[in-house]
Amino acid sequence: MVKKTFKEKVLDVVRKIPKGKVMTYKEVAKKAGNDKASRAVGNFMKSNYDKTVPCHRVIRSDGRVGDYNRGGKNAKVKLLIQEGALSK
Repeated sequence: MVKKTFKEKVLDVVRKIPKGKVMTYKEVAKKAGNDKASRAVGNFMKSNYDKTVPCHRVIRSDGRVGDYNRGGKNAKVKLLIQEGALSK
């Protein structure tokens, strides 16, 4: 059996975040096996262009949205509102 890298585990966790829900970078890191790697999760999300990975559903620990590599912060907010994760 091939062991998954931390990045692969992170992408798997993010793929499982349902519409209407969000997780913080720290929560994703912890679920992927390293609760001290939230910055790495942020870097993975920043460089992710795979549309099967809903990186817009990952937010900061303080509840703020943060940036989005597919159109900026406003695009991320719009998607989260459409999915019911944020209210207007």
